Amino acid sequence: MTLRELRRPSPALAVGTALLAAIGVVSAWWALRPSWQVPLPTSANLPEVRLQDFRDATYFPLREFLAGGNPYDPSVMFAHWPVRQDFNLYQPYHLVLHLPFALVDYRVGAVAFALTSLLLLVSLSLMAANAVRRVVPLPLALGTAGIAAALVTSQIGKAQLYLGQVNPLLAVGAAGALAARERQPRWAAVGLAVAWLKPQFGLPLAVLLVARGSRRVALTGTAIAAVASLPVVLLLVVRGGGVGAFADVVAANLAHATSTDYGAVDSLTAQRIDIPAVLFRVTGWLPPGAEALALVGVLAASALLARRLDRTGGAAVADLLTCLAVVVCVVHQPGDVLIAVPAMAVLAAVWWRRRREPGWRLAGFSLLALAFPFAHLHAVDEAVVDLFGSRVAVTVDGVAVIAAWALLVAFAVRRRGDP
Repeated sequence: MTLRELRRPSPALAVGTALLAAIGVVSAWWALRPSWQVPLPTSANLPEVRLQDFRDATYFPLREFLAGGNPYDPSVMFAHWPVRQDFNLYQPYHLVLHLPFALVDYRVGAVAFALTSLLLLVSLSLMAANAVRRVVPLPLALGTAGIAAALVTSQIGKAQLYLGQVNPLLAVGAAGALAARERQPRWAAVGLAVAWLKPQFGLPLAVLLVARGSRRVALTGTAIAAVASLPVVLLLVVRGGGVGAFADVVAANLAHATSTDYGAVDSLTAQRIDIPAVLFRVTGWLPPGAEALALVGVLAASALLARRLDRTGGAAVADLLTCLAVVVCVVHQPGDVLIAVPAMAVLAAVWWRRRREPGWRLAGFSLLALAFPFAHLHAVDEAVVDLFGSRVAVTVDGVAVIAAWALLVAFAVRRRGDP
């Protein structure tokens, strides 16, 4: 189908849109099934993976908060609730924002949370399709249906619903902050505040927004997140016996998170995709201060290059570079690349139009590398494990994402502006 054919309505477009929507519905139904099939959590089924993030990071932390306790305290959570992981340092406003899901029975909350996440994935697809329309004349319905179907069929999309992750909300916030930072800075600030739900998203994104000239968006969004969290922090401080006791809980939380098999930088089984963790799993070597060096180095390089891309008409590349910098500079897992979906879709459209121009091959290879985590389905994972072992299977996504970031860095270094 040519671009000219896309510009005008036709039966073929309607049929194509309906077919993609049908594929998306089937994939969505399949991905939603764990939310009503998962057994009720007990101490006997802690290894249960289905909805584990909803269980450990949303439902039971909120139940502890409602019961008058401090869910950030690992010892309290493990003593009171059937959880396998501690409640990481999410922004305290998480305990209010997601409260409705904990006011009902576990299964009702799980299904409602999964359905909400699905709607957020569709919203993210709509945002991506709308952004692509500025590059190619893609009908909004067709683009949304196609991206949504691909997303809920992919490993990254299915994982959000299978595990019960909050990433769909963070992705909508981060994508909104990038898309609206110039035309609608107030909404962009709200999007950044949402992305601050997990500080490892909010901090690097705020830094990169400042570097790209959106200082007011970064400061306002950070302030919104802080103000929204302050009442909850004050309540926890009062409940816990003072600032010192609350600080001790935070320290215990960080100590626990950095020593677990799924979270430690020097774990061979962690699925982290940030540079220090991947470097250790690939080489067995971890330089002193690797995490701090990666955070500063990636953000500094990405900020400078994104500014250059903005000045030379490469905003599409700059947006994807920003998203990838966020996930490779500090603790992140494969599902976190969901924030890059709109930027990835836009760059794919730009690359298609400019693929024969000098230098754009690097952008194409970057998109190809970034596609791997989405294509890393269960069958693919089994094949990787059989051929190369489990250590490679938990590392390959990180290698692909870092390679995608490095290729965009190389593209930006070589770029001298449009002819």
